[in-house]
Amino acid sequence: MQKLSLEAGAREHLERASAAKTGRSAETVYGGHEHVLRQTLIALRSGTALSEHENPGEATVLVLRGRVRLRSGDESWEGSPGDLLIVPPARHSLEAEEDAAVLLTVAVQP
Repeated sequence: MQKLSLEAGAREHLERASAAKTGRSAETVYGGHEHVLRQTLIALRSGTALSEHENPGEATVLVLRGRVRLRSGDESWEGSPGDLLIVPPARHSLEAEEDAAVLLTVAVQP
């Protein structure tokens, strides 16, 4: 069994994102290309975004810190700490309305 602290990871990656030119930092905390399930901790500095991209499979975004906005077409959803956003099965983007850390969970069928 393994254990990891999402709180400590969020804090660390928010520091990295703050120092990075891109304003973001990420790390896969579980899974990867050899697994169906992948969980990635992502930190975004306020005003930065993951630009529009395809949905790779079933996905959710759990907001750990800050506020984010998930956009898909003309629709958008705001997320605050504790909110679970269901990623639509379409092109979408994720914007940080303030410094934010999220856990992205994706299930990709092989």
